[in-house]
Amino acid sequence: MPTRRHDIDALRALAFCLLILYHLAMLYVAEWDWHIKSAHTFYWLQPVMIAMNRWRMDLIFLVSGLAASFLLKPEAAGRFAWQRTLRLFVPLVFGMLVVIPVQPYVQGVSNGLVEPGFGAFLVRYFSGSTWPEGAFDGWEHGFTWNHLWYLAYLWIYTLVLALLARPLASQAGLRLRAALTGLRGWKLLVLPALPLFAYTVTLQPLFPDNGDFVHDWYRNAVYFTVFLYGYLMARDAALWGELERLRSATLAIAAWTFLAYIVLVLWLPDDIAAPIQALVWALRNLYIWTMLAAILGWSHHALNRPFRWLPWANDNVYPWYMLHQSLIVLLAYWLIPLKLHAGVEALLVLAGTVAGCWTISAMVRRVDWLRPLFGLKRRGVTARAVGAMTEAT
Repeated sequence: MPTRRHDIDALRALAFCLLILYHLAMLYVAEWDWHIKSAHTFYWLQPVMIAMNRWRMDLIFLVSGLAASFLLKPEAAGRFAWQRTLRLFVPLVFGMLVVIPVQPYVQGVSNGLVEPGFGAFLVRYFSGSTWPEGAFDGWEHGFTWNHLWYLAYLWIYTLVLALLARPLASQAGLRLRAALTGLRGWKLLVLPALPLFAYTVTLQPLFPDNGDFVHDWYRNAVYFTVFLYGYLMARDAALWGELERLRSATLAIAAWTFLAYIVLVLWLPDDIAAPIQALVWALRNLYIWTMLAAILGWSHHALNRPFRWLPWANDNVYPWYMLHQSLIVLLAYWLIPLKLHAGVEALLVLAGTVAGCWTISAMVRRVDWLRPLFGLKRRGVTARAVGAMTEAT
């Protein structure tokens, strides 16, 4: 294995690029609620968005687990937990106070449940006032972390992982690692999907997605499991070789599985028999895992090289992640009343988001006290020589 896993660095950057495009598309997908919606919505976007939606966050948590494997040493678990707190919890708090508030403001004004005037909104928002029902996502709590929920979840997962570091390094833990990394052929394509299917059957009906962590046990089970998969599989050269060998097969299986899944989702009524529902869930989770396996295999095959753009991407991906959704929402709020052509509107929102992220990130990287607030190390701090990513996510 190379000293630096360039494929994981590149995959991390590309996964967050996909996240930006996904959130842009949320403006335009028909019948899906979001913080603000364009007057132009399209039904054809639904299957495209479903195809990404089923694995996009699983991929990000999996990549985060891969990163943690290169950063966490069992004998220094406390140091790891403290460093992750600085790199995750501090940007979360800063983002909730500074970056996020424009999103509930835009959503509330667009819903007609918040009076225009951002300054007055901020005074009320930070005073802990109650809000009209449905004013914005998180109205019942009086505040929201919106897309930064990922930082909160990942921070908790990394603290749990720090507690598990020594048990996972024990003989029993090594056997668990070997049970995953020793999978080959069809077993590698099917067996890791079984826990995800079990969570869907047992937990999803009881814990719908709500994004508050405390009551989000279905998503916690799924995301922590794929995070742990990443941690356990990161350093095993033979497993990565198998993923690369199977990359074409896994992509084909994922494509055909998704086709069967989406046909059932679009054509079946809402009220279906339990065996049919189990089949739909089985197809969904097989699609999720085979798609993840395909992405890992193709990334290892095509991206494990020192691209010239990688250092820049590694230093910018965190600020771009924090900023992008607020910029998308704000730009859409300004542009939607102009009643532009759908393509023109979308291009302007995308261009404005890229320009805003680029400009603000460039400033953040040059201002030493701002860097930790966006998850970046201070300039002059030498990164540890680790096998993969040195960033927080």
